Amino acid sequence: MDAVNATSREAQESRILDSKILESSIASATQGVIGFQQPDGHWVFELEADCTIPAEYVLLRHYLAEPVDSALEAKIGNYLRRVQGAHGGWPLVHDGEFDMSASVKAYFALKMIGDSVDAPHMVRAREAIHARGGAIHSNVFTRFLLAMFGVTTWRAVPVLPIEIVLLPFWSPFHINKISYWARTTMVPLMVIAALKPRAKNPKGVGIDELFLQDPRSIGMTAKAPHQSMAWFLLFRALDSILRVVEPMFPKSLRQRAIDAALAFTEERLNGEDGMGAIYPPMANIVMMYDALGKDENYPPRAATRRGIDKLLVINGDEAYCQPCVSPVWDTTLTAHALLEAGGDKAVPAARQGLDWLIPKQELEVKGDWAVKRPDLRPGG
Repeated sequence: MDAVNATSREAQESRILDSKILESSIASATQGVIGFQQPDGHWVFELEADCTIPAEYVLLRHYLAEPVDSALEAKIGNYLRRVQGAHGGWPLVHDGEFDMSASVKAYFALKMIGDSVDAPHMVRAREAIHARGGAIHSNVFTRFLLAMFGVTTWRAVPVLPIEIVLLPFWSPFHINKISYWARTTMVPLMVIAALKPRAKNPKGVGIDELFLQDPRSIGMTAKAPHQSMAWFLLFRALDSILRVVEPMFPKSLRQRAIDAALAFTEERLNGEDGMGAIYPPMANIVMMYDALGKDENYPPRAATRRGIDKLLVINGDEAYCQPCVSPVWDTTLTAHALLEAGGDKAVPAARQGLDWLIPKQELEVKGDWAVKRPDLRPGG
């Protein structure tokens, strides 16, 4: 009986100790989170994604032939080298598996920065890419990038007729029937696909060495493992038909479609926060304007380009580009956590964050969703 009582006392003491540790941890975390609160009440933290965004940022600057910022490129290079995986390539998550497209972009960016192809980390990356069949296995968005730099031809990417933006709403391919992120990315990309511009690329850097064949000889991608054969064959057939008929489209129709795409884009621009407030459409918009002959001083292009630089994070001798900034997410999540924690300091801090958040709610402007629900009041 004494042994049972002793065991019970030990269990109770353990629970008390665990509770004290938990309370101490919550108090410490609460104090830490409050310390990150901005003077106006909101929170915003770094939003680090994978290596593709900083790699694309480097390539964008060289695509546009912007003045070389050697100090910034050196810091991005340090970041890219640090996140290289043990497998030699680059993953999409920390310590994750090799990803072909991420590896191709990171290698290309490092070579653009000035890393020697004979440097050990570049050799390891190249060998890892070769071991998995070469850069021919890059995804569609990477192939568009490679076509724009002249590494591959435009035969390596699917046909994206800009005339899609003119389709009526009942069409299964109407742009409002794909997600907002997708259409803000795809509309400027379709303009690029129509104009087929070539990167300025002052250094003339290419990555032919990542292919096991002549990159200019490759065609469309093979079926991906996740694709159903039926959908793959359907879209491959549509692509084959479009390659034949697209050159026959009247020039006046193409120009009308480009004008419509430009109007679509500029109606949705949000100053320096960019269309979609995320890197891919913002980068595509800048390249679209460049292809259309709008110089760097054209206000929508200039604002979007400034917005891209606002995504940079510079920490000491490293730098990377975020996909977007997240003050609304971060403030909401942090305020929720503080309200759950409770306390004399946590609750007022949460209220200050919510006071910052409430005026940000959009209750007047209707978005693209209003095409389907025109009588619904905005609330997001």
